[in-house]
Amino acid sequence: MTENTPIGTLVVTLNATDLDEGLNSEIVYSFTLYTSEKTQDVFALNPDTGEVTVKGTIDYEDIKFYEMHIEARDKGTYPLLGNCKVVLHVMDMNDNYPEITIQSVKNTVEENIPVGSVIALVGIRDIDTGDNGKVSLSIQQSMPFILNKSSDRPMHYKLIVSEPLDRETVPEYDIMLIVTDAGTPPLSDNETITVHLLDVNDNAPQFPQSFYTIRVMENNAPGALLSSLTAFDPDLHENQYLVYFIVEKEIANTSMSMLFSINPENGNLYALKTFDYEIEKEFLFHIEARDSGSPPLSSNVTVHIIIVDQNDNTPVIVSPWRAHGSVVEEKIPRSTDKGSLVAKVIALDTDSVHNSRITYQFLQVTDATLFSLDQYNGEIRTMRMFSYRDPRQQRLVVVAKDNGEPALSATVTIKLSTVETAVKAYSDMTEVSLEYDIFSDLNLYLVIGLGSVSFLLLITILVTIVLKCQKPKPSKAAPPCRNSVISERNSTIADSTLVSNDAYWYSLFLAETRKGKLVVRQPVPKGSRYIVSSIPRGTGQTETSDSAASTLQVWNEI
Repeated sequence: MTENTPIGTLVVTLNATDLDEGLNSEIVYSFTLYTSEKTQDVFALNPDTGEVTVKGTIDYEDIKFYEMHIEARDKGTYPLLGNCKVVLHVMDMNDNYPEITIQSVKNTVEENIPVGSVIALVGIRDIDTGDNGKVSLSIQQSMPFILNKSSDRPMHYKLIVSEPLDRETVPEYDIMLIVTDAGTPPLSDNETITVHLLDVNDNAPQFPQSFYTIRVMENNAPGALLSSLTAFDPDLHENQYLVYFIVEKEIANTSMSMLFSINPENGNLYALKTFDYEIEKEFLFHIEARDSGSPPLSSNVTVHIIIVDQNDNTPVIVSPWRAHGSVVEEKIPRSTDKGSLVAKVIALDTDSVHNSRITYQFLQVTDATLFSLDQYNGEIRTMRMFSYRDPRQQRLVVVAKDNGEPALSATVTIKLSTVETAVKAYSDMTEVSLEYDIFSDLNLYLVIGLGSVSFLLLITILVTIVLKCQKPKPSKAAPPCRNSVISERNSTIADSTLVSNDAYWYSLFLAETRKGKLVVRQPVPKGSRYIVSSIPRGTGQTETSDSAASTLQVWNEI
């Protein structure tokens, strides 16, 4: 019979016969003294029918067979009896679970434990027989551990490390061992081993970025927080306690520690001075983070400090040059054509490209229809020609404004005076050709009057020269002066000449002769005489031959 047969199950029925009659034929069944108590506890015997039934638990692992000694006795006055022996063999059933025994285990190991190290010794067993008692051991899921079966003790295993361990990845392992028998159906059991990993200083500090760019506005307050350069160390305890410091580097004999400061505990970076973009535009250095492990590990990061320009410099007007105050006086001929350049305003700003972008505009102008101003290059040009209604004095106020926020500006006032048109000349002071000027009626009368006076003065000067040439003066030779006239700058006539603003030439009709007009044209440097040219009548060209009125050379006063 099989083990674990249910209680009440009929095992066997005994049948004894007696040929007598009446009470002498009635039989009673019972266990003899040779039947053990254990057997009598497991089986029951019906005294009337001889049926043997199960009344207790049948366990193959406890008793593999039972032996029952039974007698049959009649009810006669002198009872007679018969004996028999019943042997019951118990068939094994897979009713026992396999067992795991942890004989030795290391529940705490360092994360750098070598591969192949033994973590635990494990034993297994199953008290069933046959296939029911055949067991195997395995790990539930893939882990960096393997089971190594002992060669001399087949039911014993070693749990060993098969791969490098990393506490920062997995701080602990719950290793579930499963033992299974080969019965039908198979039975299994499990046991869990927990392994904690101890930290080892195997990780250097890590910055979130390998390169930091920090922009700092110039004129910052000393001690201002620039940024927080916090590194991370995945280790534990003292292995993750970090200390920050600036890697020393000198720029122009200045140490970085004199310009910046870093909190050694949290990596906050501070500026120790006020920066000026116009002097210092950027800094490049390294920050190092070091842990407190043994040995300590460290890493560094590059920090690029960029000083951002602030619009803190006002534009400076460098042209036109102002000798006194901010008022510039200029002169321009009234005959100036449309589109002519009157003046050019140039301003400089030492701020950055964005803040130093200059634009120009009129703040005040006497006649807005007369002048135009280029907002980008500062050129002031005429929009039309001057008329007799235009005032001789023009006042232009130009503002040069930068592109900052808020914008800064500078102004210049130009007092523009219009003068009558002058005759142009060459700067090398050679002989010049006649250029007939166009005069207004009023100027024409003035020239005629001045010409008459000049003619009389010229006659007087010629007579005086002729008289002096007749006197013998060997020590002082007179300059060549045939048919020539000299006019001093400080003379009354010279002071009445017309002035051209851009070249400062003076022109004057002195007299009209048979050959033409005599014209004085000369720059006005102090102490210089005028050049007097004879201009042929009608052709307008200056004659250079000896037959014409010659041109006096320039004589500087000594």
